[in-house]
Amino acid sequence: MATPTLTEIAYRTLQQSRSLAGLAHKEISTKLMELMAPEVTPSTEPVPAEMLMQLRQAMADLEDLDWREAEQGLYPKSQLFDLPWVDWATRYPRLWLDLPSTWNRRRERNVRDLPDHADEALYPDYYLQNFHHQTDGYLSDHSAELYDLQVDILFNGAADAMRRRVIAPLKRGLRAFEGRPSASLKVLDVATGTGRTLQQIRAALPEATLVGVDLSEAYLRQANRWLNQGDSPLVQLLQGNGESIPLADGSTQAVTCVFLMHELPGEARQAVINQCYRVLEPGGVFVLADSIQLADSPQFELAMDNFRKAFHEPYYRDYISDDMERRLQQAGFTGIAADSHFMTRVWTATKPPTA
Repeated sequence: MATPTLTEIAYRTLQQSRSLAGLAHKEISTKLMELMAPEVTPSTEPVPAEMLMQLRQAMADLEDLDWREAEQGLYPKSQLFDLPWVDWATRYPRLWLDLPSTWNRRRERNVRDLPDHADEALYPDYYLQNFHHQTDGYLSDHSAELYDLQVDILFNGAADAMRRRVIAPLKRGLRAFEGRPSASLKVLDVATGTGRTLQQIRAALPEATLVGVDLSEAYLRQANRWLNQGDSPLVQLLQGNGESIPLADGSTQAVTCVFLMHELPGEARQAVINQCYRVLEPGGVFVLADSIQLADSPQFELAMDNFRKAFHEPYYRDYISDDMERRLQQAGFTGIAADSHFMTRVWTATKPPTA
């Protein structure tokens, strides 16, 4: 075995620190909830020691793969360390200040506690709720400013490594257009949120034209702050519904979609996949990443069930039993393949060249 380089040691140390920080935050916040609001403590089941070992091994395998792909040049190693530490540090106290309102929503079973200024006519009904008991749902700057930090804590520092699983299949899929200038290739990220996935794709494909679409104006404002600063190429950000993507037929060579499907009812899930197929040029690639499911990861069923109980995820139970390959086929995709990495399942599919 080769001796680890200083860069590799730094990366693994960083990941271990993020993992410990996430675990510590969740442990302390849970104890605080049990002390101050015991009636809202979710009825999750203890995770057996064997499953904990399997989860730790899956996370270690993800970390190994993340490092190998950076070494292979699929994305720059600097991407492994690209974290908004100063912003997160200033925002972290707000997570604790937010806890009483979260407990209150749990107590009242209020999952539609949304800001008064939100024009509800602009959004589908399923979107107008407090996913994960998030303050303001996805409809305020407050929510958008805390989101990335919350997700990093939720996955014990593995969220970025899970998002990066889309990069390898994305680059493989774009080989279908090798004869074209890199700048002519367009990659669309559906439900881009704060733009974290686009930021990672830009590091791997610095010359490609990048577009993000999301329903939330507040999250797009945050994405614009993350992405369109300095002298990096501008990312085009559009407000729109993934069920009706505001782009022309066949206008993109690749589409990504990360952590959206589990927050959609079945009909909307299919509609978004159909739209991704529509906007792809024949021969284009679709890379979809979301939670693992019962079919591919039955050993983690308890962890999935605990996630549903601890967070308001009204469509998650349906999602983890859904046949995503069938949905992709129904839209017209071929060449469908899938892999699981820790808590993420990644599907790759192609729009037939003759479509």
